[in-house]
Amino acid sequence: MTQACEIEFTTRTIDPAGHLQSEQVLKTVGYQESLTAEVALTLVKIPGGTFMMGTPRTEEGWHPSQNPQHEVTIAPFWMGQYPVTQQQWRIVAALPKIKLPLSQKSACFGGDQRPVEQVAWEEAIEFCDRLTQLTRQNYRLPSEAEWEYACRAGTITPFHFGATISTDLANYSGIDWEYQGKICSKGSYGAGPQGIDRRETTDVGSLGVANAFGLYDMHGLVREWCQDLWHPTYEGAPIDGSAWIEPSDSNLRVLRGGSWNSSPKACRSAFRGKLDPDSHLYDVGFRVVRSM
Repeated sequence: MTQACEIEFTTRTIDPAGHLQSEQVLKTVGYQESLTAEVALTLVKIPGGTFMMGTPRTEEGWHPSQNPQHEVTIAPFWMGQYPVTQQQWRIVAALPKIKLPLSQKSACFGGDQRPVEQVAWEEAIEFCDRLTQLTRQNYRLPSEAEWEYACRAGTITPFHFGATISTDLANYSGIDWEYQGKICSKGSYGAGPQGIDRRETTDVGSLGVANAFGLYDMHGLVREWCQDLWHPTYEGAPIDGSAWIEPSDSNLRVLRGGSWNSSPKACRSAFRGKLDPDSHLYDVGFRVVRSM
């Protein structure tokens, strides 16, 4: 059963040094999709709009795969307020098979409210298909363009928090990593601070900060599968928000959002990752969307 609701959430922005700049309590329209009498998926309304996808060369962490910047128009849609949790996964995994079997246990770091991880792309698709059959609504993975638009929530900075990021606001690796005496991964971004390295997932939404659309954990926690096949640049990419399925010389699928195991550069709104669709890694999960 679907139940409409009003969702209240807190957003924060920080200055380039990582200090709190502003805090707002906002409200948005959402709904809860019941999985059982006690457990539901919460989705929020993502308004339609137009944005610049990708990033300028001047942004720290820029890579050719994030260019050329291009204008994309997105239709309104619903998106999971959080990544899919282990509790939600187990319920859907117990439903009748559509194409693939789903394991009841699919996480390295256990906890009902922690995100499910070690989920292959094909398994995330199976989850969406079973959810569709259960609810009679068309659930799917987001397109890459939908994901970036939803993450930015109207911002043009590297993070929806602002020009930098803090481990007070997101779960990522906030320390320098060295290899053979050289720093191979920085724990700070721009003029922002270093932080902590939790080395594991945390409960979804537990850091208490959303973006302006009411979405949590878009930077860090787990990398999230998108529908799209990997393309090395945006040359020829769709401009209507649809998934870029063809043509491609690769069967790799797109990942977005960074993770608890990622550097801050890899958690930026524009950062793109790729992975074999049958991979099971302990920092890869997903969230669901539904068209309006």
